[in-house]
Amino acid sequence: MAVRASIARIAAIDSSWAEATVLARPVETTVPAMPLNDWELMQGARERALAVRVHLRAARREADIYVGLEGGFHSISIEGEWHTFLRGWAYASDGTTGTFGATPSISVPPALAKKVIEGRRELGLVIDEVAGIQDVRSRQGAWGILSRDLVTRAMSFEVALVAAFAPFYNRKMYTER
Repeated sequence: MAVRASIARIAAIDSSWAEATVLARPVETTVPAMPLNDWELMQGARERALAVRVHLRAARREADIYVGLEGGFHSISIEGEWHTFLRGWAYASDGTTGTFGATPSISVPPALAKKVIEGRRELGLVIDEVAGIQDVRSRQGAWGILSRDLVTRAMSFEVALVAAFAPFYNRKMYTER
């Protein structure tokens, strides 16, 4: 949903994006199932995009842009107090150039963060338990639960994708001068 929504937004300013076709493929990465820092999140997004490229090439298919998305936590200590945020990264590559874009961040309640980090459990499973809803990940995501559906998982990734796609729809700004 996020890929389609970001492409629609870009198509409003660049009509060449209006004809885009989205092919989604599940792929594996070497990062943990529940990434806990920006490095793991960015690496996961990059690995997903590159794995999609390999997958499509093996099927003798190509794409103009390969995309990977990864969501998880990032924690930081400020004045001795730990803060954990839910966030994600998008990576877009045309096979030569690759760029990242990030989602907004939302604070994760300490008790929820503890269940995920110390329990070494995926957020999707923990948020299902806490919210009393099954398969939150496929619906509004943890973003929806934490923001009372003002921001959904798809909406957060839409922002990341618009940012990651910027060098492709705004080439003039991203070329060397």
